[in-house]
Amino acid sequence: MVRTTGPHRLILASASPRRRDLLAQIGLEPDDIIPAEIDEAPMQGEQPGPLSKRLSRAKGEAVAANNRDAWILSADTVVGLGRRILGKPEDESEARRFLGLLSGRRHRVYGGITVVAPGKSSVTRLVTTAVTFKRLENAEIDRYISSGEWRGKAGGYAIQGAAGVFVRSLNGSYFNVVGLPLYETQSLLQGSGFVVPR
Repeated sequence: MVRTTGPHRLILASASPRRRDLLAQIGLEPDDIIPAEIDEAPMQGEQPGPLSKRLSRAKGEAVAANNRDAWILSADTVVGLGRRILGKPEDESEARRFLGLLSGRRHRVYGGITVVAPGKSSVTRLVTTAVTFKRLENAEIDRYISSGEWRGKAGGYAIQGAAGVFVRSLNGSYFNVVGLPLYETQSLLQGSGFVVPR
């Protein structure tokens, strides 16, 4: 694990332990973790993909405003069913409704990634993964809801957990669905001049 210092200090603008763990898979440990305090509510008529990009950029720029000597990495994950945005469920009832909507259907997971390099403007990339769920029985939904794994997860599920068995097919980046597409993240960091350890 490489911890960056000095001119290559890296700040992760996210409180998500999943994103921190995913960065560790490519040998990066952020020097600081500073969650951005922004309003994440969609604008009127805003679609899932543009929302993910906008929130990712807003998080990165908010943290960069007070940390101009560091590289800032921010991300946002949005689950979209057509034009509908499935955010983080507020309670069991909403989580159950989300899983019912996803049952037997294909949805898309949008991952916005932003890198702000010292003294430069932000660069944002959108990664899209198509995920198809099998048809879920009520008993399966009940068990998943009772596990509590849905809490704090976009769309009400975690693909890296018990919900992995719900996935019939996936087209695109698996890590994007977990919370941070690794290939694109490394490419964006390198393109900004950040030295990623090999």
